[in-house]
Amino acid sequence: MTWNVTVAAIVERAGRFLVVEEMDPGHPGPVWNQPAGHVDPGEALLDAVVREVREETGLPFTPTDLVGVYQLLARNGRDYCRFCFAGTVPDGVEARAEDPEEILACHWLTRGEIAAGRPRSSVVVRCIDDYLAGMRFPLGAVAHFHADR
Repeated sequence: MTWNVTVAAIVERAGRFLVVEEMDPGHPGPVWNQPAGHVDPGEALLDAVVREVREETGLPFTPTDLVGVYQLLARNGRDYCRFCFAGTVPDGVEARAEDPEEILACHWLTRGEIAAGRPRSSVVVRCIDDYLAGMRFPLGAVAHFHADR
């Protein structure tokens, strides 16, 4: 089995969550996802989630907690391991993707709007539900090591 390691960010403000609207080959139209993406080779998980939020929303992200680790066998037959982090972005700054061809738009939606709409996968809603249930692990639970040289 080959794992695809991804990161995702939960950003909540007044009961609304920051989501990106993007295309997914497994769906007929656009879907909603947390700002998320693949971890680059050698990249630390925390660095990856900060980078992905910046690329997909244009906002600086400050991780505060690990929400959970989620294993997903996706529609494409691939195995994914998603590390979901909660955190903050600055108030009063509009979210805009660095690459508008990859991310169609950024939205602030309620959990109900996301679940009733077009979530990319069930993991999107599960991450929000775990966050709302108070699931939080310290960032110290995630460590990055470089091989001894």
